[in-house]
Amino acid sequence: MTKLTFGSHPFLLGFEQLDRLVERTAKTATEGYPPFNIEQSSDNAYRITLAVAGFREGDLAITVEDRQLVIRGRQEDDGEGRVFLHRGIAARAFQRSFVLAEGVEVAGAKLENGLLHVDLVRATPEPVVQTIRITKA
Repeated sequence: MTKLTFGSHPFLLGFEQLDRLVERTAKTATEGYPPFNIEQSSDNAYRITLAVAGFREGDLAITVEDRQLVIRGRQEDDGEGRVFLHRGIAARAFQRSFVLAEGVEVAGAKLENGLLHVDLVRATPEPVVQTIRITKA
């Protein structure tokens, strides 16, 4: 059986990149830590909120790599000399990735009460009308 993709459909020319984006997104969707919310705050604004309790600003890094928002967290182990009878608070490193659409940019980020808020905005493109001249052969 042949796998049907965007790039292989005869009416969708030039969508090979979308095919790769869908595959990349499917790989990152299986991650489970840390939990997050995605909100649409207006027509062209979004907010991603991650639960990062115990992480400080210096423990977190936010980058955009090839239209992919990557949020990483790594805590330094400060449990030296401490004996835990139970350790239920996760202190493991993480990496969360989100694929950004064309024109979506990071507007800012803030850490507040154990939640990391990353604000995104989409620039509204100007409509372009192009007239194609027909020439004689």
